[in-house]
Amino acid sequence: MGFMNVLAIGDVVGSVGCEHIRSVLPSFKRHRNIDVCVINGENSSDTNGIVPASAEHLFTSGADVITTGNHIYRRREIYDYLDEGYAITRPANFNAENPGKGYYIVDKGRVKIAVINLMGIMYLDPIENPFDCVDRLLLQDDIKECKIKLVDFHAEATSEKRAMGFYLDGRVTAMFGTHTHIQTADEQVLENGTGYITDLGMSGVIQSVLGVKSQIIIDKFKNNMPARFSFETGDSSMCGCIFEIDEKTGKTISVERVDIR
Repeated sequence: MGFMNVLAIGDVVGSVGCEHIRSVLPSFKRHRNIDVCVINGENSSDTNGIVPASAEHLFTSGADVITTGNHIYRRREIYDYLDEGYAITRPANFNAENPGKGYYIVDKGRVKIAVINLMGIMYLDPIENPFDCVDRLLLQDDIKECKIKLVDFHAEATSEKRAMGFYLDGRVTAMFGTHTHIQTADEQVLENGTGYITDLGMSGVIQSVLGVKSQIIIDKFKNNMPARFSFETGDSSMCGCIFEIDEKTGKTISVERVDIR
């Protein structure tokens, strides 16, 4: 066993974000010797949420696993897709009867990688406590067998994400936050070998408010009236992190932020 490079990419926003992923990801993976690529695709449909077509676009562009978040059930056409065995997850702390599964295991032959999807509860839906949920998952035999464990924590509050990072330090290989669409500058390897960043950022239009046309959001803040969101178009970026991992120990060696335009 040696070292592995895992690329985690933040929330992909709309078809513009999907197209940017397709234009830059394949060559970037080759150039940086990426072994596994995890992409949060919960906003990849132009009508919000994720649909089978946008999921397939991300898979064929280079995603090994697609994670999601609070918008996963916005489009009903994804429900059956979630149950058909594709490498796509929904937050594990949603009700167990909901469509989909909260984790996916990538078998690379020489090593297995568990990708766990969690959602925060501060300012989001009142679902199972994510700390309790991840404790339960880490006791499962199929996840315990995986030397490398990755956690996408889709959460609003930076404090909740930061707390989860310290809670999981030494118990998982890496924890990366998603949902807020703004890449944070706190990438690090925690004391016990867990790679961490509060938020990966987004893959979408640079001159926008989280991928949405800025005037729509400005008007909403000024007038506090309902608004139909429309995604912006224009120059885009692909934000995320590369985690260099020791396959023997399952610990992260280094974390590097990336912003590919």
